[in-house]
Amino acid sequence: MNIRPFADQDLADIVALFTDSVHQIASQSYTPEQLATWAPRSPDLEQWRSRLSGVKTLVAESRGVLAGFISFTSAGHIEFLFTAPSFSRRGVASLLYKAASQRLAARGVTKLTTDASLEARPFFKYQGFKVVGEQTVEREGVKFRRFSMSGSSGAENRHSYD
Repeated sequence: MNIRPFADQDLADIVALFTDSVHQIASQSYTPEQLATWAPRSPDLEQWRSRLSGVKTLVAESRGVLAGFISFTSAGHIEFLFTAPSFSRRGVASLLYKAASQRLAARGVTKLTTDASLEARPFFKYQGFKVVGEQTVEREGVKFRRFSMSGSSGAENRHSYD
């Protein structure tokens, strides 16, 4: 598995991976209406380009195939952490999390935060994150349940979950 920085040519693959991941992996916890709102089947690539321009993104590749990605702010907020359904539960999310956590710790960031979906909550809990609060967010009139979580970039929280 190769972890490397995001490049512009990765955009379409990242958006496709995100869409597939939401519709296949999160389908156990969210309704079809929620999934369609969260990850439209015809995504706006320019909106994604804008979203990713404000964060650092790392991608995981296996034999030239995108296996997952993580995006985070310089302050330690994890915006995205998704794996391709075909790479689910094979350690990709753990590798990406570890790489991001190490980069942030090297910059002196000790507190990490995220807004975790119902599917992502167990992963972050295993990484040592605690639920700060439950949230209900609304997009296009559709409500979603998620969790505000915080953790540490310290080595004591690094486990393999998936």
